[in-house]
Amino acid sequence: MTSIEPAYGTATLLLIAAAAVGLLLFLILRLRLHAFVALVLVSLLTALVTGISFADVVPTLLQGFGSTLASVALLVGFGAMIGRMLEVSGGAQVLADRLIGQFGPERAPLALGVASLLFGFPIFFDAGLVVMLPIIFSVASRFGGSVLLYALPSAGAFAVMHAFLPPHPGPVAASELLGADIGLLVLVGLVVALPTWYLGGYLFGLWAGKRFELPVPTLLGSPNEAAHDEVPPSFGTVMLVLLLPLVLIFLNTGLSTLAAAKMIDGGALWVSILRMAGQTPVALLITVLVGMWVLSGERTLKDMEKLMDGALGPICGIILVTGAGGMFGGVLRASGIGQALAGSLEAIGMPLIVAAFLISTALRVAQGSATVALTTTAGLLAPTVAATTGLSPFDLCFLVIAIACGATVLSHVNDSGFWLVGRFLQMDERTTLKTWTVMETLLGVIGFAFALVGWWLL
Repeated sequence: MTSIEPAYGTATLLLIAAAAVGLLLFLILRLRLHAFVALVLVSLLTALVTGISFADVVPTLLQGFGSTLASVALLVGFGAMIGRMLEVSGGAQVLADRLIGQFGPERAPLALGVASLLFGFPIFFDAGLVVMLPIIFSVASRFGGSVLLYALPSAGAFAVMHAFLPPHPGPVAASELLGADIGLLVLVGLVVALPTWYLGGYLFGLWAGKRFELPVPTLLGSPNEAAHDEVPPSFGTVMLVLLLPLVLIFLNTGLSTLAAAKMIDGGALWVSILRMAGQTPVALLITVLVGMWVLSGERTLKDMEKLMDGALGPICGIILVTGAGGMFGGVLRASGIGQALAGSLEAIGMPLIVAAFLISTALRVAQGSATVALTTTAGLLAPTVAATTGLSPFDLCFLVIAIACGATVLSHVNDSGFWLVGRFLQMDERTTLKTWTVMETLLGVIGFAFALVGWWLL
């Protein structure tokens, strides 16, 4: 993102940010302007008001939009294809039946959440959620009730794993900047993440599912339509499709770790090829190709082409709105709003772990991206941490977790994840704020409470 010198002081920048968010909500909720149009319009106005030069306005908008699409479009597109294949082949129903058989019908949300915790360890939030959606929709259609009852525990699991645990980029970057041990961080992150998800994701999902009655979306094909293959794939085949991207991504992470530790030659051709195959877009592409082979049933290549094309159409709007959300966050980052607020908090003087949480929260609220909030906060605090004596390896891990918690709370209209979840579950913006935003805030606050206790005790 282009670095632009702030034209105003901190107070003025914060007022501009608050006014921009307020205007955006007014346009969407009151005037019913389409979210894509509203996001682009408010992004443009915010860029102009914050003093970004006329020559830099459009490049700033496009950079925020393009960088978001670069990370989201391929993942969502390939994920939708995988999800559609699982749905029409009957694979989603096969997995749903196995999960329910193991956990029981009354614990279907718990089964989906546990599966998402496992899948969420190596795979990014958006890719994992999109792949899980057909299973979520299939279970919700079978047992009835609001789709939130089944979707929120799963989405919360992916969110927690993405924010708290390596190999996800935010915690990895923060641990490197602060000098925390990656292996210990995995253990500490799991200890914090599991109860945090149970309280803030699973239990809240049960409550929200009873409070907000939402039908099962039809974006990935109706779970009720009689289009499933008469002979569905085996459970092993379904697990092959679901686990293949996870294995490839985890292989990439493992090879990177071994190369960093000088245990293998990171420049070797075979290592480079395997690491490339483990990059998330490539891993999902490979999975799509394998899925077309093992889940095709009696379909011809022409039938599969139509199936793939049908999977992309409904998600185009989701991708564009998500990109526009990234554009809005990019403008806020370029304007210096987040940095100004973080600098003010850092100057106040407070316990290190509390400052870490609040600075990360401020950056998250101001510009939307959890990963940016994580890495920026860690960079701001790195000199302080280096100069502080007496910090144990556990203290450093709890500090990373506190930053991750701040980067999780208050997901709202400048966060691309807000639009991704809301659009896939076909929620309006008001309902998304009452469900997804509240759940993300609960996850962040509960996780920080656990980290604070660990900081005091260890």
